Amino acid sequence: MKTSICTFLTFQDHKAEEAMYFYVDLFDNSKVIDVQRYGTDGPGKEGTIISAIFELNGTRFMCSDSFIQHDWNFTPAVSNWVECETEEEFNGLYNALMENGDVKMPIDNYGFSQQFTFVEDKFGVSWQLNLE
Repeated sequence: MKTSICTFLTFQDHKAEEAMYFYVDLFDNSKVIDVQRYGTDGPGKEGTIISAIFELNGTRFMCSDSFIQHDWNFTPAVSNWVECETEEEFNGLYNALMENGDVKMPIDNYGFSQQFTFVEDKFGVSWQLNLE
């Protein structure tokens, strides 16, 4: 049996589709693979995402719009690590991800790389950007 593991992002404010396309547009070699939506019979709001599969630079992710309001949301304790090859790539990702988001660790040399930052994007998803 082949076991498959991928990150699953649960959105509570009908932001799954917006976030998915934001990420797919932001990262090279990315695409939406499949989207399943709620219909008129629910239980979620019609047109919102039951589940979607997408890839970011070849890494598979899934997302959904939860029709249940949970007491939890995303946490910075779990984040996406991005190895950037150039300062231009690093700065472009930083500027896009921090817009209307929150910088958890500002850009600096923290001793483990030449340039690093930790940001939470406008959807509440955390990203660690590292310049190799």
